[in-house]
Amino acid sequence: MAEPLVKKDDDRDDEADYSPFMGIEKGAVLQEARVFNDPQLDARRCSQVITKLLYLLNQGETFTKIEATEVFFAVTKLFQSKDTGLRRMVYLMIKELSPSADEVIIVTSSLMKDMNSKTDMYRANAIRVLCRITDGTLLTQIERYLKQAIVDKNPVVASAALVSGIHLLQTNPEIVKRWSNEVQEAVQSRAALVQFHALALLHQIRQNDRLAVSKLVTSLTRGSVRSPLAQCLLIRYTSQVIRESSVNTQTGERPFLDFLESCLRHKAEMVILEAARAITELSGVTSRELTPAITVLQLFLSSSKPVLRFAAVRTLNKVAMTHPLAVTNCNIDMESLISDQNRSIATLAITTLLKTGNESSVDRLMKQITNFMSDIADEFKIVVVEAIRSLCLKFPLKYRSLMNFLSSILREEGGFEYKKAIVDSIVILIKDIPEAKEGGLFHLCEFIEDCEFTYLSTQILHFLGNEGPKTSDPSKYIRYIYNRVILENATIRASAVSTLAKFGALIDSLKPRIFVLLRRCLYDSDDEVRDRATLYLNMLGGDGLVGETDKDVKEFLFGSLDVPLVNLETSLRNYEASEEPFDISTVPKEVKSQPHAEKKAPGKKPSGLGAPSSGPTSAGDAFEKLLSAIPEFSGFGKLFKSSAPVELTEAETEYAVNVVKHIYDGHVVFQYNCTNTIPEQLLENVTVFVDASEAEEFSEVASKPLKTLPYDSPGQSFVAFEKPEGVPAVGKFSNLLKFIVKEVDPSMGEADEEGVEDEYQLEDFEVVSADYMLKVGVSNFKHAWDNMGADCERVDEYGLGVRESLAEAVSAVINILGMQACEGTDVVPSNARSHTSLLSGVFIGNVKVLARISFGIDGPKQVAMKLAVRSEDQAVSDAIHEIVASG
Repeated sequence: MAEPLVKKDDDRDDEADYSPFMGIEKGAVLQEARVFNDPQLDARRCSQVITKLLYLLNQGETFTKIEATEVFFAVTKLFQSKDTGLRRMVYLMIKELSPSADEVIIVTSSLMKDMNSKTDMYRANAIRVLCRITDGTLLTQIERYLKQAIVDKNPVVASAALVSGIHLLQTNPEIVKRWSNEVQEAVQSRAALVQFHALALLHQIRQNDRLAVSKLVTSLTRGSVRSPLAQCLLIRYTSQVIRESSVNTQTGERPFLDFLESCLRHKAEMVILEAARAITELSGVTSRELTPAITVLQLFLSSSKPVLRFAAVRTLNKVAMTHPLAVTNCNIDMESLISDQNRSIATLAITTLLKTGNESSVDRLMKQITNFMSDIADEFKIVVVEAIRSLCLKFPLKYRSLMNFLSSILREEGGFEYKKAIVDSIVILIKDIPEAKEGGLFHLCEFIEDCEFTYLSTQILHFLGNEGPKTSDPSKYIRYIYNRVILENATIRASAVSTLAKFGALIDSLKPRIFVLLRRCLYDSDDEVRDRATLYLNMLGGDGLVGETDKDVKEFLFGSLDVPLVNLETSLRNYEASEEPFDISTVPKEVKSQPHAEKKAPGKKPSGLGAPSSGPTSAGDAFEKLLSAIPEFSGFGKLFKSSAPVELTEAETEYAVNVVKHIYDGHVVFQYNCTNTIPEQLLENVTVFVDASEAEEFSEVASKPLKTLPYDSPGQSFVAFEKPEGVPAVGKFSNLLKFIVKEVDPSMGEADEEGVEDEYQLEDFEVVSADYMLKVGVSNFKHAWDNMGADCERVDEYGLGVRESLAEAVSAVINILGMQACEGTDVVPSNARSHTSLLSGVFIGNVKVLARISFGIDGPKQVAMKLAVRSEDQAVSDAIHEIVASG
C-alpha cells in the first residue's frame, strides 16, 4: 500500500535530521587525504575529502603543525589536475589552512600562474587566495597584476581584486592607497558589484580625510552611480557628510538633502528605504524634511513583500519616538498590520500606534492587542508593555482600561523579564497617577498570591509596605502579606515580616493585630525571619517594652541607607568582636570601597598607593593612615577625600608619575607616585617643584622629597598647599620633577658614588570643583529629597549651548559636579528629547547635597537645563549653582 504524501515542512518525530558529515573523525579523514598523492587523481573523490577537511576546520577542529603541513603539501599536488571544480576546492583549502611564510613560497608560483590564466574563474580565485596568504614583500611583486585586475573587463575578476584590496587595507595600507586611480576608474564600471566594491574601497582609502570624502560624495551624487548597492553605500556616506557639516545659515537648508530626496524616487526598493531611513535619522530633522520620507514609507506598509513592510514599520517606529505627529498619517495603514502573519511586523505596528495614537483610539487598540498577545514571544510582549506604559502616562484618564489590561496579562504564562516589565509598569503608573494607586496595589496583591519569582514577590512586598499604609483602607492588604509568611520561602517570609512592621509603624489602629502576627513569626524555621520579627517587636514596643520613638522607627523602616552596601559589607567583615559596638558612622561614604585603582598603562606598574591594595583596608583608609604618619601633615585634620590618580607622563616613558589629590578642609596635599623604569639608573633626592601661579588661592606650606628611587620600586613625593578653609578653591598646577641620577652596573647592582642633577617636565593638572564633592548615593531619592526640605533649595535655569547629544550634555554636567547619579538616571535613552538626572553627594564640610536636573533640547542641538539643588546649608546650594554657571 502506498504511503500517504507528506509535506516537506511537516515534523517527522521518527526521523532525525541527517548530516552527511555525522560521525566523521579527523584521523580517518587525514588517512583519506592520501588520495591526493595518487598518480591518477580522482577529482570527485579529492573534492569530497577536501569538503570533509573544510567541515572539520569550520567546526573548530584544530590540526597540529605537522598535520597542517602534510595536508598543505598534499593539496598543492592537486594543481596538476585540470578539473575546474577541484581547483576551486583547492583554493578554499589553501585559504583556510593559512600556511606559514616558508610554506607560502611552495604555492606562490602556481597561484601567480593561475592569476595570469585565460580562465577567468582561476584568475579571480587566485587573486583572493594570494592576497589572503601573502605578506608585504610578495605583495609588491604582484601589485602590477592586481592593478590590472581592478580594471579588468570581467566583473568577477575586478570584484575579487577590489575585495582583496579592502582586506589588505588593514595590513598594508600604503600599498593599497597607491591604487586610487584604478579604483576611481572601477567606480565608473557598468557592473553592479564592481561599482559597489570600488566605492567601498575608495571610501576606506579616503575615510580619514574629511575634505576628500566630501569631494567624493559631491562628484558621485551628480548621477554616475548605477548600481543599487553602490547607491545605498553612497547614501550612507552622504549622511555622514551631512552630520559633519553645518546647516546653511542663509537658506536654512542642509547640503545634499535634495540628493537624498531624489533617491526616494529611485526604481530600486533598497535605495528608497535607505534614503528614507537616512532622512529620518538626520539630527534635528524638521517635519517638512520628514514628509517625503514618511510618504514613501507609508506606501511600503501596504506592500506584498513582508521584508518591505517590516523595514517600513521599523523605521516609522523609530521616527515615532521623536516625531509622533509626523507618523499619525500612517495610523490607518498600520492598524491593518496588527493582524499581519509576521509577528515582528504586528508588534512594531502595535507599538508605533501606541506612540502615535490619540486618546479616543486607546480602547480600540487595547481590544486588538488582546487578540494577538498570546501569539508572540516574550521579547515582543515586553516591547508592547513598555509602549502601553508610555501611553498611560501620556493619557492618564485612560489608566483604568490600561491597568486592567496589564493585570490580565500579568496572570497569564510568561518568563521573568516579561513579568518584571509588567510589574515595573504598574509600579510606575501607581507613582505617577494617584488615582491608580488602590487598583494597582490590588492587582499586585493578586499577583503575589501565585507568583513563582522570589525577586518579584520581595519587590512587590517592599513597595506595598511603602504605599499600602497611605491608602484609604490599609487593613485589606494584611491578609495578602501574612499569606506570604505562611506559604512562601524564607526570603519572601522575611520580606513580608518587614512589610507588616511598616504597617504597624504608620497605623496605630492596626498595631495589636500586627503584634499578634509578628509573635507567630518568632517560631519560624528560618533565623532571618525570627530575627526580623524580634527586632520589629522591640522597636514597636510589642512585648510590653518601651519601643523606639516614632521618628526613630520611621527613619529605620523608611529612611535611606546613606552608606554604600559594598562599603558596609567590607566594614562588617573587618570588624572584630569586642566590647566596642559596631559604629555605622565609621563606614566610608565613597561609592567604591577602592576607587583609586590605577589604570595600568602598558609597560607601567602600579605606583605606590595608586595601586590596588592587597589587604582588606580600603584605599581611602590607607591614604589617611599614610598621611597622618607624616609630621608635616598630621595637623591638617581629617582627610575629606582622595581623588583617583591623574597620569602626568605618557605611557612607555623613562619615568612613570601620577598624582593623587588629597583634600582637607583648609589644605590640599599632592601625592606624586613615581616609578623609575630604567634598570641602569638610581634616582636620589626626587622632588617635584610645583608652579601655582595659575592657582592664586593656594600657597605652598610643606614638601617631602623622596630620598631614593631604585628601578621598578614605586615611591612617593609630597607637596602640601594651604587654601581658604571650607572654600572649593580651584586652579592649575605646573610640575617639574628634579632628581640626581646615578648610573647602576647591571651585573653588580651597585650605583656610582657620583651623580648628575637632572630634571623631567611633567604634565599640568588642575584642582576642580568636583574634587570637593564625595560621591555618596541614596537608595530612595524621592524620600531623601522630601526629607531634606525646601528651606535651603535653589532653582535656576541655564543654557548649555550646542551639544553633540543630550547624553553628552548630561555626562558633562555630572562630571563638573562630581556627584553620584541615583537610580540609573545617568543613562539617557536613545533619541530622547528630554531627561531628568537625580544626583547626590557630600560637599566639603560634610554637607549633604541633592540635585534634580531637567535637561531638554531647545532648537538644533541647543540644550537647556533646569537645576534644583537642596542641601543642609544655603551657601552650599548657592555654591553648586556657581560651579555650574562658571563651568
